[in-house]
Amino acid sequence: MPIEPPPSPWDFPDPSAVRGELAGSDVIAVGADLEPGTLLAAYRAGLFPMRVEGALAWWSPDPRGVIPVNGMPLSRSLRRAIPRFGVTIDAAFTAVMRGCADPRRPHGWIDDSFIDAYSRLHELGWAHSVEVWQQGTLAGGLYGVRIERFFAGESMFHRISNASKVACWAALELLRSDGVTLFDVQWTTPHLRSLGAIDLPRDRYLRKLREAVSSRG
Repeated sequence: MPIEPPPSPWDFPDPSAVRGELAGSDVIAVGADLEPGTLLAAYRAGLFPMRVEGALAWWSPDPRGVIPVNGMPLSRSLRRAIPRFGVTIDAAFTAVMRGCADPRRPHGWIDDSFIDAYSRLHELGWAHSVEVWQQGTLAGGLYGVRIERFFAGESMFHRISNASKVACWAALELLRSDGVTLFDVQWTTPHLRSLGAIDLPRDRYLRKLREAVSSRG
C-alpha cells in the first residue's frame, strides 16, 4: 500500500470555480512546491505541475485528454511489435524519467527537481513506471501517478520504434485489470489520438476524477 505523506500546507483552487484573470486558462495556480503531499493534493484536485518561464505552474487543461481504459486500438503494427519487447513495472523508474527528460526532445519540461520529486513519490508507492526493453536495453517507457482508480500518465518516450506504444498498451492492460477507470494524458496530440485519446470537458473530467480517487469501498 502507498504511504500517505504529510499533508500539503497549500490550498489549491477548485478548477471548476476559477474566476477572474485565470478563468478560461489552463493554468489555475502558480507557486507552491513539489513535496509529495503537495503533488498528491494537486492530482486529487485535478491539477498537475509544469514550469512556465521557470515558475512552477499548476495546470487543468480544458478540454482534458484521457485514454479510455478500453479505448486503445490494437493496430496490426502494434500487434506485431509487442512480442519483440520485454515489459517490466517499476524496475527502472528514474531511468524512465530521464528518458522522458531527454533535452533533445522538443518542449521538454522535466528537470532535476521533477525527477527528484517524482522519485520520492515512487519510493512512497504513488508513482510508477512501465519499462520496455529490447535485448537488455531500455527501448522506451512511461511514468505516472496512481491514486485509487485514477492514473495520471505524465510522459512517455521511445528509443526504438513502437516502444512507447507498447508501454502505453501494457500500462492500460495492467491498470484496467486492477480496476482503474480514468487514464489521464493531460492534452491530446496526434500521437496520443492514435492511441485512442479523446478530449473531455473540464467539468466532466473532474466528475470522473472525483469518482476515481474515492475509496474503492
